[in-house]
Amino acid sequence: MLVKSLSFPSNLFPSEIGTNQRWAPSKSSNSLGFSSKLQFLRKSAQNSSGVGPDDAVIIVDHGSRRKESNLMLNEFVEMFRHKTGYKIVEPAHMELAEPSIGDAFQSCVQQGAHRVIISPFFLGPGRHWSKDIPSLSAEAAKQHPGVSYIVTAPLGLHELLVDVVNDRINYCLKHVAGEADECSVCAGTGKCILNQ
Repeated sequence: MLVKSLSFPSNLFPSEIGTNQRWAPSKSSNSLGFSSKLQFLRKSAQNSSGVGPDDAVIIVDHGSRRKESNLMLNEFVEMFRHKTGYKIVEPAHMELAEPSIGDAFQSCVQQGAHRVIISPFFLGPGRHWSKDIPSLSAEAAKQHPGVSYIVTAPLGLHELLVDVVNDRINYCLKHVAGEADECSVCAGTGKCILNQ
């Protein structure tokens, strides 16, 4: 039997959800003004599953002292934006490089986001996912009352990651056999060699 993705107990990968302000309609819905109704509709759309038009996505990695590593995140964000069609997608580095989570959050709000989805570009649920990124996200959100946010689960175990790893392995083997050029990750590093 083929498993498309694995499910885990919710307490194993709890999403960090935060908001700076909750909006609730008054008891008499007839007393709502136009802007209140618009805000209610916007909040209702945000509570639906999926990324909506007033949402932003921040893809956050660890950050590196190597400029090339940080630029890779920018390339991934462009690929992600193009493939998903999401209007607001920003890169962020948890540490060691800019833009920070705070900078990316600010950029999302300036572009009109009312909800920010922070997606850790990490494989497993380590300390950065469980403590550091939620803390940095909460700090960033304090500057933007009324903007809600969520820190999603890391990449974790997913069938598609098997395909990605297998593709990397086979491409590198083709390169060392002289059948392919270096991939964009290894290009110019001299790292993709068969050691004896």
